[in-house]
Amino acid sequence: MLKVIFYLKSEKADKNGEFSIFARITFNQKRISLSTGKTISKERWNYTNKLRILLRTEKEKVLKNYLDIYRLTVEKKFNILFNVDPDVPLEILKAELSGKSKLQTKKTTLLQIMERHNKFFRKKVDAGERASASLQKYKRSTELISNFMVKQYGIEDIPADEISSSFIYNLEEFLKYESNFKGHVGIKNNSVVKYIKMYKTAFNYAIRMDLIQKNPFNVYDGKLSVKDAVFLTQCELDALEKKVFFIERLDRVKDIFLFSCYTGYAPTDALKLSQKNISKDNNGNPWIISNRTKTSIKENVPVLPPVEKIIQKYKGKQPELLPSISNQKMNAYLKEIADLCGITKYLTWYVSRHTFATTVTLGNGVRLENVSAMMGHTNIKQTQHYAKVLDVNIMEDMNMVKSKYEEKVS
Repeated sequence: MLKVIFYLKSEKADKNGEFSIFARITFNQKRISLSTGKTISKERWNYTNKLRILLRTEKEKVLKNYLDIYRLTVEKKFNILFNVDPDVPLEILKAELSGKSKLQTKKTTLLQIMERHNKFFRKKVDAGERASASLQKYKRSTELISNFMVKQYGIEDIPADEISSSFIYNLEEFLKYESNFKGHVGIKNNSVVKYIKMYKTAFNYAIRMDLIQKNPFNVYDGKLSVKDAVFLTQCELDALEKKVFFIERLDRVKDIFLFSCYTGYAPTDALKLSQKNISKDNNGNPWIISNRTKTSIKENVPVLPPVEKIIQKYKGKQPELLPSISNQKMNAYLKEIADLCGITKYLTWYVSRHTFATTVTLGNGVRLENVSAMMGHTNIKQTQHYAKVLDVNIMEDMNMVKSKYEEKVS
């Protein structure tokens, strides 16, 4: 925290019996001192408590106003330097204030903003507020836009205030059709939209930190392509539950997948759960109490019988409720499980979350707002993506219509 205090340098008075007023600037346990160019008598300085009270003369009021402006100038220059380099040496600030600096204020660049944001995001990850996978995506987005600038414009960076609309839409085109990652050329629309949303988020952070004045990515109007979420029907879920696997890794993956089917927890959140997250309500019903890593929104879910069975199966075998496994291995083994169970859908870990939202809850009459709360969604629109109309619900409603027409015919 920056501190600025004013004091008298009382080595020698001038011909009017006044002493120089100095400013002492402190930051990170380091300090510098420099003259404000103003003077005052020691008697008046002490009598007015360093110009804080009893300012009766016009001269002292003007002097007080000058020192207030001086303090603001120090803070403003410091903030400019700090936003470029949080470890700014105070000697540079002193040179800036005295007009002796040879440094020229440089414009904040795109990559500086991304790197600054990613450092901030790293702190959120370390504090457990966000997932490390999200940080990796931000790093990947930084790498992608860096490659774009080199290939499209032959530059390594660009001042933020020079980013134009054409730059952003050229970036979109590059990401969709020309970007190369692990031998694969091009990125699908939804991923491109999410990447550009990341740039927009980083630039909004830069605005909050006074690095820039406006966000050039606000012009982007790309939309996500809404696709039907893949989920297991009740028959497919039953088939998976009844299937016995004698290979330990497949049996373990089956249990983890079913756990998520009956709780709705995303992979990152499911593997972090421990006995500390289990709590009982006033009626003795067990709940899983947790906050979603992605949004920090609570996602408290009652423990259903299949979940309790899985918890007891692995209790005491590891610190968490479930065995640890990487997302990559989980998805690879799920493909194998799908084949053995005769499930033709492409199974991934996230299919379990979709299954919870659609088949386990909405399909059994749970209200949409309650499903939204259990899934840790920030708004109900996110949950509506999962609100599929199931054939069984249609039949239940149509049976009432059917009975009326049967009565009419008879």
